[in-house]
Amino acid sequence: MKLKNLVLLGAALFGTTAAVWADVNVGVTVSSTGPAASLGIPERNTISLMPKTIGGQKVNYIVLDDASDTTGAVTNTRKLITEHKVDVVIGSSTTPNSLAMIDVVAEAQTPMITLGASASIIEPQDAKKRWVFKVPQNDIMMALAIAEHMAGNGVKTVGFIGFADAYGEGWYRETVKALEIKKIQLIANERFSRTDTAVTGQVLKLMGAKPDAVLIAGSGTPSALPQKALKERGYTGKIYQTHGVANNDFLRVGGKDVEGTLLPAGPVLVADQLPASNPVRKSALEYIAAYEAANGKGSTSTFGGHSWDAGKLLQAAIPVALKKGQPGTPQFRTALRDALEGVKEVAGAHGIFNMSPQDHLGLDQRGRVMVKIENGAWKYQP
Repeated sequence: MKLKNLVLLGAALFGTTAAVWADVNVGVTVSSTGPAASLGIPERNTISLMPKTIGGQKVNYIVLDDASDTTGAVTNTRKLITEHKVDVVIGSSTTPNSLAMIDVVAEAQTPMITLGASASIIEPQDAKKRWVFKVPQNDIMMALAIAEHMAGNGVKTVGFIGFADAYGEGWYRETVKALEIKKIQLIANERFSRTDTAVTGQVLKLMGAKPDAVLIAGSGTPSALPQKALKERGYTGKIYQTHGVANNDFLRVGGKDVEGTLLPAGPVLVADQLPASNPVRKSALEYIAAYEAANGKGSTSTFGGHSWDAGKLLQAAIPVALKKGQPGTPQFRTALRDALEGVKEVAGAHGIFNMSPQDHLGLDQRGRVMVKIENGAWKYQP
């Protein structure tokens, strides 16, 4: 009997020790190859900058490439959950990929922090999307910034050309709302694919409508294609892009044809140009210093900043979740979901995050600025 009690006591002590030292496993799927590689590469690079210990627990990061493919993103998510037993998933880089992942994480009741931009990833909140959080700014935040700039600069009519997928459709819906508020007329609506090599027909229709400005709703380097075509055809109106192009690869591919482009962006893009009073300046500069120390001066990307912000959320939420469950258990995953929903005043590269059951983004207007491309560089527009 004494021997049995000793065995049970030993098992209990061993179990407690194992639980205390269990690792937190973070699964990551990003588009580090394919059409969205200019987003996924800095996102992947940023993961290596994240802390290896949070709340006294070791943290492992398992990073996979979904090659900008929705099937790949779903396959990766299943692999991370079933094989690597991750406690949380970060990714993917694009809206279509992230939307496709929702069913998988909801079924496994594993929280997910998406790097995709569309509000449709987290809205409307339901039984599935309650497991999903987002770090990029919502389309409507950025669409309103564009509409406000247009209204203040005499734009009366707008032509729209966006991706023929969930990203483009989401932006179209929010653009219509924003333009209506500012009494600006949308007079042309075109689409193109991320893998297209020509958009001549769409651009001719836009030119025929003679809009004062054109909004290109795409992300990464493929967004340069319509702008180059517009310039080649002699379009002289204002050209706006979304925050989906805010990286140096877009500047490189677009060259002289993207000079003068206007776009909303996260504060990290022009952090060193922000006034000292800006509440995001300090936290944005922290990310830039860390990224450029590892990857070289001038290498910072706003997309990598989204990964950084996902990491900041986890640094705030994991210590809270550890009080209610141990990593690797359903209890911990649920506690982590709840903790993410309750984060307050978390300063990131793109803004200050305040989550709630109704808001799984948590950014306010401090998370956006207007920017212009001048002399091949980003210029803050006060």
